Amino acid sequence: MNIGQASKKSGISTKMIRYYEQIGLLETVNRSNSGYRLYSKDDIDDLCFLRHSRDLGFSSKQMKELLYLRKNANRQSADVKQLTQEHIETLNQKIAQLQEMVNSLQNSFDHCAGDDNADCAILDDLGQAK
Repeated sequence: MNIGQASKKSGISTKMIRYYEQIGLLETVNRSNSGYRLYSKDDIDDLCFLRHSRDLGFSSKQMKELLYLRKNANRQSADVKQLTQEHIETLNQKIAQLQEMVNSLQNSFDHCAGDDNADCAILDDLGQAK
């Protein structure tokens, strides 16, 4: 399967597939006599795994570790669970930060008259250094 077909099958752009290969996230794939990349079913499975991992917000470093653990028959599920727990904690921190941002914006929004007057609580709040 060529890179275009691998892209369609996995949902990852050809540019991103090349990047994953370049940074060592994806093992170097076989090439045809004319130099085109040839992707096996295992390669496609890896790409789908990486896409799903990326969709869940894992970093490239974490995805590399997860892929290694996935392929390692001697892995311990505790290692996978630990990595996932750390990621969940990071996501929860980001959610808390986003909620603080929403609360701040909502407060400014609620205090803005939104009329023909030039005074605007939103602009006033944005202009205050915290």
